[in-house]
Order: sequence, then C-alpha cells, then structure tokens
Amino acid sequence: MSPSTDETPTVEMSLAALSEAIAKSSDDLRAVRVVLDRARADIASRNTSLTRSVIASATTAIDHLRGADEALRAVLKELEARD
Repeated sequence: MSPSTDETPTVEMSLAALSEAIAKSSDDLRAVRVVLDRARADIASRNTSLTRSVIASATTAIDHLRGADEALRAVLKELEARD
C-alpha cells in the first residue's frame, strides 16, 4: 500500500521540520555548553578526574554532532545547487 499524497511530506514541510529541529537543537546545545563549561571549571579547580563512561559518552556525542554537521552541509549544498 503506497502512502497517500496527504502523508507524503513536501519539500516545504521537510524544510520546516528541519528548521524547527535546528532551532530546538540550538537552544539545547547552548544550555549544554553552559553546563559543560561550568563542569570543566569545577573539575579544573578541584583537580578531579572523570569516569571512562563520561569520556565515552562525550566521544559518542562528538561523533553524532559531526554526523549532523555533515548532513546539514549536504542539505545546504543541495539547496544551493537548485539555483
């Protein structure tokens, strides 16, 4: 059974959803950065160490952010190519 036209996202719908996701992610990333900077300062002042799980999670987050960056660059490249 094929999806109806009403269920198939249009380019405008897809771009609107991407724009909303980016706006939310931007807010979330700014909030996380504040917490990270505070934690780094606390760790440096107390000369404490982190568990391996924190390091592994940070590495995973970096990899996901790089993937998102690549995907967004691809979207921008496709949008620029339409002209």
